Amino acid sequence: MPSETLIALARRLALLPTRSHERRLVVAETAQTFGVSEPTLYRALAERCRPKALRRADRGIPRVLPAEQLEHYCELIAAIKVRTSNKKGRHLSTAESIRLIETFGIDTPDGHVQAAVGTLNKTTVNRYLKQWGYDRTTLGRPPPAVRFQAEHSNDCWQFDLSPSDLKEVEAPSWIRPDMKAPTLMLFSVVDDRSGVAYQEYHCVYGEDVVTALRFLFNAMAAKASPDTLLQGIPLIIYTDNGPVARSQVFQRVMHYLGIELRTHLPAGKDGRRTTARSKGKVERPFRTVKEVHETLYHFQKPRDEAEANAWLQNFLIRYNAMDHRSEPHSRAEDWLQNLPAGGIRAMCSWERFCTFAREPERRKVAIDARVTVDGTPYEVDSDLAGEDVVLWWGLFDQELFVEHGEKRFGPYLPVGGPIPLNRYRTFKKSAAQTRADRIETLAAQLELPRAALESRPDVAVFIRPDGLPTQAFADPDPFNQLTYPSLLAAKRAISEFLGLPLAKLPADQLARINELVQSTLNKQAVLARVRACIEPVKHLSENPPHAE
Repeated sequence: MPSETLIALARRLALLPTRSHERRLVVAETAQTFGVSEPTLYRALAERCRPKALRRADRGIPRVLPAEQLEHYCELIAAIKVRTSNKKGRHLSTAESIRLIETFGIDTPDGHVQAAVGTLNKTTVNRYLKQWGYDRTTLGRPPPAVRFQAEHSNDCWQFDLSPSDLKEVEAPSWIRPDMKAPTLMLFSVVDDRSGVAYQEYHCVYGEDVVTALRFLFNAMAAKASPDTLLQGIPLIIYTDNGPVARSQVFQRVMHYLGIELRTHLPAGKDGRRTTARSKGKVERPFRTVKEVHETLYHFQKPRDEAEANAWLQNFLIRYNAMDHRSEPHSRAEDWLQNLPAGGIRAMCSWERFCTFAREPERRKVAIDARVTVDGTPYEVDSDLAGEDVVLWWGLFDQELFVEHGEKRFGPYLPVGGPIPLNRYRTFKKSAAQTRADRIETLAAQLELPRAALESRPDVAVFIRPDGLPTQAFADPDPFNQLTYPSLLAAKRAISEFLGLPLAKLPADQLARINELVQSTLNKQAVLARVRACIEPVKHLSENPPHAE
């Protein structure tokens, strides 16, 4: 059948309805004219519309080399690109890799491999590198993420800080005279199990360790408001490798509190796995606060840091009452339902916490047994005059400990001098510009009532129960402020308290002292019992006998 006849016949049939009797007559007439049967004519019409393949039948099968041999060469070229890659992603090209294999060959664990010159083509190799999954995109694809979740509340806290979108407040709590206004930073901890968050605003210059320790104490301490649930000492704090986590003072305080500090691996330190993506539980609340809460600061701005924290705490109550990420209840309910069997670990007092946060510094004591720290003079023991010592000065208090050799002296208080308080021609406007100006003017005139930020959130608030199980604080006493380090130190202190050597005491009193230091080394208990049973006496040198 001529192709022109089939095209004309298909056009005539397209103009007729599908079940029209005229279609049957047209086909019968055409078949009789050309002397063929009607099934032959129908078959010719169907085959004329059938698409023909535009590719070869052996597409995807290499013709230059066997598939196994070409795949082996592709593996070697992919390995050469991996071996020559640098941190910026640059590596040896396919053409250069082929030149090395054909000209010089390459040594492999299975022996020396060298291809014949002209065997490999750059275009062919690139096509099969992508087809068989040896290209850089496929080889560099990270493995699937493995999500983790703590079993109980307070098992793990994720800690991080982020600059606030507010940038700064009108009246910051403190400003360094040699620098501009500090940045308003948002500090946050999130319970890994429940997602309950606690956040605070602090004006800082960079990632400040002192402010981070103060914030963590506020997060772990018992809250005055029953609406704020998160409290207690966690077992693990998970954070990034920032200046706070690398600080020796921060690590030392976490050790004293019995907290394991864990940091994720930096990017590129564990093969193809993305190591810095495991802090999403603390990063997500930052985005929620900045999108849901801080956007309202365009209507009302907090005057100072205290007012910003008060508004933030009101929002966090509503945030913790929102649905859990996977459980059919709120975050606050999940935190209460998954408390440890032994209860939460209670936090120590602020005074006791201050004794843990100490920074070591190597200094030399002056000849007058004095040492100056930030303009504040301290007077130490006379035995330390002129010695090279290690000063342990507190970040939150004025007490100073001095370490010389294996001995630790102190605490010492300032003897005078200043005390530091704390350690900015025109075209005609178009219709769109006029409309934009009108909207901006309206936006500047809008006002939001302060009650939207100051009032309590209209949600179901979960109040902390009165009978919350609590474990007593385990005091590590790193500087031996509560107990004597040894029996010898306890006897030396008793001797200084009595004013004479213990060898001059009667045998019964000396026996009682030996029995006392064997039973306890607590400073208050030892001195109290010595004071009760033995009266201090003046040294014989203070009252010399009259000459005969």
